[in-house]
Amino acid sequence: MKKKHLLYSAILSACMGMMTSSCSDYLSVEGKLEETTQSLEKIFESEDYSEQWLAQVYWCLTRYNADINGKDYCVTLFADDMIFGDQMGEYRKFKYAEYNEEWRRDAWYDAYNGIRQASIFIHNIDRNKVFTADEIKDYKAQARFARAYLYWKLLQKYGPIPLIPDEGLDYSVEYNDVALPRNTYDECANFIASEMVLAAQDLPEKRDNRNIARPTRGAALATRAKALLYAASPINNPRPSDTERFTDLKDDEGRHLIAQEYNEEKWAKAAAAKDVVEMGKRKIYKLHTIKARDTGDNEQPKTIAPPYHEIYSEREFPEGWKGIDPLQSYQTLFNGNLYPADNPEMIFTTGQNIDLSTELVRRFMPREGGGWNCYAMTGKQCDAYDMNTGEPFDTNENYTGEENYVTAQEEQDGTYAPLRRGVNKRYANREPRFYASVAFNGTFWPLSSGSEEKDRNKQVFYYRGNESGWGINNNILRTGIGVMKYVSPRDNAKSGRISAKPAIGIRYADVLLWYAEALNEIQEAKTYNIPSWDGSQTYPISRDIEEMSYAISQVRLRSGVPDYDKESVYKSQDEFRKKLKHERQIELFAENSRYFDLRRWKDAEIEESMPIYGCNVLMSEKEKDYFHTQVILYDLPTTFNRKMYFWPISHNELNKNVRLTQNPGWTTYE
Repeated sequence: MKKKHLLYSAILSACMGMMTSSCSDYLSVEGKLEETTQSLEKIFESEDYSEQWLAQVYWCLTRYNADINGKDYCVTLFADDMIFGDQMGEYRKFKYAEYNEEWRRDAWYDAYNGIRQASIFIHNIDRNKVFTADEIKDYKAQARFARAYLYWKLLQKYGPIPLIPDEGLDYSVEYNDVALPRNTYDECANFIASEMVLAAQDLPEKRDNRNIARPTRGAALATRAKALLYAASPINNPRPSDTERFTDLKDDEGRHLIAQEYNEEKWAKAAAAKDVVEMGKRKIYKLHTIKARDTGDNEQPKTIAPPYHEIYSEREFPEGWKGIDPLQSYQTLFNGNLYPADNPEMIFTTGQNIDLSTELVRRFMPREGGGWNCYAMTGKQCDAYDMNTGEPFDTNENYTGEENYVTAQEEQDGTYAPLRRGVNKRYANREPRFYASVAFNGTFWPLSSGSEEKDRNKQVFYYRGNESGWGINNNILRTGIGVMKYVSPRDNAKSGRISAKPAIGIRYADVLLWYAEALNEIQEAKTYNIPSWDGSQTYPISRDIEEMSYAISQVRLRSGVPDYDKESVYKSQDEFRKKLKHERQIELFAENSRYFDLRRWKDAEIEESMPIYGCNVLMSEKEKDYFHTQVILYDLPTTFNRKMYFWPISHNELNKNVRLTQNPGWTTYE
């Protein structure tokens, strides 16, 4: 039998190719039930059309339901950590919630369309006589995963949503007779979790290189853990002291859709992340690392060793950082130099995505490299990165005066590597993830695929009057701090050579942080017996400091910074919670995580209301001290109000479904 080995790009190509007049007519299943049944028989007896039907489902995981992309499709990439400066009117609308209920409604439409298509696929793929029984099981599991993942994307944005009956709706009856109310947050999360368990039963632990974009067992179990983590978080699990419980978020019969009482056991269930952690212990997953280099060049520089530590400098990873390059280990996860198939940290991906390169990377890159130079990091995010010792960056330190700029001799000696001549020392001696993520003033961009020598090896300053500084071009870094994450040393937009980037859905570092977070929220001396996903064993879940350290220390040590102190951090639930939130802010920057983390923790009201600050980009190089003096950017709005916790539901959807209720603060269809 002819096998189909399709990555997402190939799947989408097949899907788009299918949408010709003849094929679209053939695959149209609307209309009379008898005609629909006949069409379904023809479709699912065909190997090609069965594949293409599943491709339609996968397509619904792109665009507005993508895990990572630029602002046009993934506006949730921006929170208190990053801004976009190419459409300031749109940015102000986004930050002030001045959009209306029809805003980005395609996220809802695409998701429910994919859910419906997946259900049809699940109930009809057995008609196929070409696939083997094992292949049909796999295909069903893929469709079940995609359907549950689309529900997850809806829950993440809109909060509680209606769950469609597995067999679908009978569209031959009046819409009012099939209208569905919203399910509760817990019902939605538990449904997603149970569906992912069913999918996991028939999904393989690994895929071959040509099928890396198809879900695996680990992807299903990780999504299950994520849904349960959100259900356990304060957004749906209010602490006794919480005054905000979303009491006005109800269904059409007055039932509360958000839990009103705190339930600690939800955190123990969220520790279902242990299923994936156990896969890590079996080496199915592990954090990606690059070996240390004694020499290097502009593309692959010499390893910058972390400051000596009597424990971690002498131990191999994951017990220490001996022998690895922390900067390159983190950087190559995102910049396209590492294929998803070669990444042991990747749990779920939609494969190499060229759209991600144009939508995101081109906007990160400076104009010297042909980029649009308009996605900026906030000063708050920049200052959040610790020193290379693991100590916090001191925002009160004075970095003015000529002695606070790297000299030619210091550059030659590598005193503040990777900083080059003229860079302010407020950016010196930071942890490796800083240099993999932040394009500070004076960052070196290799741009090594430039067609001509003059287009390569650029040190870019953002002073007023410079090519990427304040000037007549509207696309500027309004904070004076750019973003390096996702950009490869080889990328050069002037030559049109930007490599495809991995569209990361879930990676193992994220799972480790979920696990540590869930364990921390369980009270001392309390143990919950939680069955594994397949019921083969029972996990005793408690606030186990050693397990918490096992999880979070790997993430920190891979990044070249020490584990937390047992006495001052691990033994304090409050202190560890602060550290965990900070670790997520750093590790998962620009991965579409911060926006949702702030909301599930109910921290957004504070964090997203803080003034945005950055460098004074109106200053030229002659006034470089003033450039580096942090200022509040009053032209960048910063606010948060209650209705911004959940996206609005379209009036069109409220009109079609008379039992559907609106989210708090948004208007209802009249």
